[in-house]
Amino acid sequence: MSFIRNILNSRSSKDGNFFLQLQNILGFKPKNKSLYRKAFTHRSMNLKDKKGNPINYERLEFVGDAMLSSIIAAYLYGQVPHGDEGYLTKMRSKVVSREHLNELGKDLKLIDFVVSRISKSSFGDNIHGNLFESLIGAIYLDRGYSYCEKFIHKNVIIPYVDIETLEGKVISYKSLLIEWCQKEKKSFDYDVYEDTGKDELKHFSVKLSIDEKVIAKGRATSKKKAEEKASKRAFFAFQKQITKPI
Repeated sequence: MSFIRNILNSRSSKDGNFFLQLQNILGFKPKNKSLYRKAFTHRSMNLKDKKGNPINYERLEFVGDAMLSSIIAAYLYGQVPHGDEGYLTKMRSKVVSREHLNELGKDLKLIDFVVSRISKSSFGDNIHGNLFESLIGAIYLDRGYSYCEKFIHKNVIIPYVDIETLEGKVISYKSLLIEWCQKEKKSFDYDVYEDTGKDELKHFSVKLSIDEKVIAKGRATSKKKAEEKASKRAFFAFQKQITKPI
């Protein structure tokens, strides 16, 4: 009996530490604790509820994505009365970009809460943004819109949303570069190939050519990231021509 009691006490202690640390991030006490446990449960745990439905953060991530987008949209609508639909959409995209969400998740150290059968060192950068969105989803379902709005205002809008800075922020160097090449009637080509390095995770490399001349290279854990890296380097190589006044 003492052995079982020790196990239960250990679990209770871990659970208490989890919610104590989480409460410091949230700024309030959770009501439905199961939502927050689910918000940090990775699919590799292969857990299911009594009805056979999977228990992991992916569905909460979907809810959080929608809530974050709507709250940022409402904020921008109020802050930039002169902005048309296209402008507001572009500005919102900059706030909720995958890169930015990953930064937010890292700042809050959300990966420390993850329960997974996979080593944390094996996760890609997107795990940070995914967890941030799943946490927002849990907040909304647990406490409603007002708590969700306050959390986003405190952790996203106040520290990171500056209209002038956002206006000059580039979301995709690849899109910017392609747009410039098409405008200037320059040919471009992304030669992507699987890298045979010794990394644990598969890597891809890319050679970006403009007018049949290799301008930049990039290497990352996905084709998209490798292309973006090469595009960013190419952008700075041609920055004066791309950003010159019309």
